[in-house]
Amino acid sequence: MGARAPGCAGLLIGFALVSSARGLPADGGAPPNVPAERLDDRVIRGRAFDAVVWGMPAVNYDLMLQEMLSKTAARENEIVFWSRPVDWKNQTLTPNPDAIYLMTFWNTKDVGPVVVEVPPATGGSFAGNLVTLWQMPLEDVGPAGADKGKGGKYLILPPGYTRKPPPGYIVLRSDTIAGYALIRANLVSHAEADVAKAVVYGKRLKVYPLSKAASPPPTKFTDAAEVIFDSTIPYDVRFFRSLDRIIQTESWIQRDRAMIDPLRTLGIEKGKPFKPDARMEGLLNAGIADAHAWLEQRYDRGFEPFFPGARWGSPATPELVEAMQTGYANTDRYPVDERGLIYSVGYIGIKRLGTAQFYLLNAKDKTGQGLDGAEAYRLHVPPDPPVKQYWSVTVYDRVTHALVKNLPRASRSSQTAKKNADGSVDVYFAPKAPAGKEDNWVPTSATGRFELLFRFYGPEKALFDKTWRLPDPQRVE
Repeated sequence: MGARAPGCAGLLIGFALVSSARGLPADGGAPPNVPAERLDDRVIRGRAFDAVVWGMPAVNYDLMLQEMLSKTAARENEIVFWSRPVDWKNQTLTPNPDAIYLMTFWNTKDVGPVVVEVPPATGGSFAGNLVTLWQMPLEDVGPAGADKGKGGKYLILPPGYTRKPPPGYIVLRSDTIAGYALIRANLVSHAEADVAKAVVYGKRLKVYPLSKAASPPPTKFTDAAEVIFDSTIPYDVRFFRSLDRIIQTESWIQRDRAMIDPLRTLGIEKGKPFKPDARMEGLLNAGIADAHAWLEQRYDRGFEPFFPGARWGSPATPELVEAMQTGYANTDRYPVDERGLIYSVGYIGIKRLGTAQFYLLNAKDKTGQGLDGAEAYRLHVPPDPPVKQYWSVTVYDRVTHALVKNLPRASRSSQTAKKNADGSVDVYFAPKAPAGKEDNWVPTSATGRFELLFRFYGPEKALFDKTWRLPDPQRVE
């Protein structure tokens, strides 16, 4: 007994500390007399916070799906595309304005397994990704994907599918009924002929049910180039309406069943309508405001520097990348916080990050100050950038993480920028073009902050061993 006394004392001290932190009496007596309504409010607000962080990738998906369904003629298991590089009308999160975008929102509920057929990389090429509605990567497509540029038929099987799939397919087993594919048709340049060529290649994609594989119907393509396609995250009760749509249409994944009761306290329950009253709406809005502030705080701290001493970082933490590439195989890890942050900034999951593409994000200049749209900055891209295809750098609105509205251009790339004599490139960001720098200028809004995303398409070894380094943007007069 004597040998156990110190441990018992430690337990008692620990209990006293935890009790004190929670506002409970240290002697284990009756809890403080908190009015039931006030306690309920605190619980709901906290659970709303958790639901936002946990549900971010699924809501991100739903917002894009609802825009397609409400703003275009496209439907699930068809293709919505942009017939030119996206401009500010595409208000998805951090899109790439230096590629042709094609998306299919696949759904197996009524049609069973779905085929996404990718053409060989002749006459064009893709950098694409197939994901579940939780943005869990199923596979990459194109030369860096499972088809290795030879083309292939990706077969998406719904949860619980037990029949043996036919031969000749790249079989993907999904734990959700629905999901989507983001396919980028790579551009050689922004010349009209090259854009048209990429669109023609993109239209060789096919989407159809496996049940019609013997004679696939033509795939319908809908152009969204002129549509205000806004899937920015709404930090109010609309977020929970999207989350409710997911809960009503999808089966629970085993690892997420602990969320059933917390969501029920928010009025989100499978088989029941989501009808929050005024009090509940106020609490939901308060909870999501807390989550928004917390995500912003984490973002402002910056990401782990990719280059020592620099501010460029990847929002995808190693823990999150491992979880997404392995299907959350490590049962002691579930990086929901990191996942919530990254899908508040962008979208899509990548199976082999660093093969077809790699991204670095930065919202601060060399001195650590936030990038101000009213100021002028220069980004020096050193010679011999480590890419097989191209690099690009894009300006996004720091608040929405979408393209800045009403600006004529959002990026410069190795496809479009003029080089210095040594092969380096200087890109300028400012409300007005610096004299003589118009060809390498990206406009900013003088009334807001911005962030930069640097993309490497076909990244090479020198990037990852960091023998080539990207400097931070520098303010200039």
